[in-house]
Amino acid sequence: MPVSLRPYKQQFPQLGERVMVDATSVVIGDVTLADDVGIWPLVVIRGDVNRVTIGKRSNIQDGSVLHVTHKSVANPEGNPLVIGEDVTVGHKAMLHGCTIGDRVLVGMGSIILDRAIIEDDVMIGAGSLVPSGKTLESGYLYLGSPVKQVRPLTEAEIEGLLYSANNYVSWKNDYLVQESQTQP
Repeated sequence: MPVSLRPYKQQFPQLGERVMVDATSVVIGDVTLADDVGIWPLVVIRGDVNRVTIGKRSNIQDGSVLHVTHKSVANPEGNPLVIGEDVTVGHKAMLHGCTIGDRVLVGMGSIILDRAIIEDDVMIGAGSLVPSGKTLESGYLYLGSPVKQVRPLTEAEIEGLLYSANNYVSWKNDYLVQESQTQP
């Protein structure tokens, strides 16, 4: 098992097909990465006290931190981290115990806190803060700290969400080919 994948209390990361986890990243515990997920350099995904699930063709970019909230008497389910399909998480984002739908762009340096729900087809601008428990409605651009709904997304922007995810799948595939050619 690569050093970047680590168990925690008998929970091992589960990887789909064609998944790339950069050697400088760390994926720990109850983490499921679906087919064609890309985990880029210096990412930490810690599924130690709850589960992390990342859907097909999603990418988590350099320096991002993903974590969860533990189960307790006050919060019996805790707050797992669930990321949908075709999601692009920009560099240095922090996601904690939230739910992200399909075709979402999380801008660089954004923070999304516990129990926040990001519906499908949403763009979150760079450096935004999504407070705990906030729901971001499908089809809008959100910006700010705390985040505010700015305007509806254009058709081109909605199409761009899938375009971004597909680009990262392609680049991930290039890295996987390069990696297979350099291994003894």
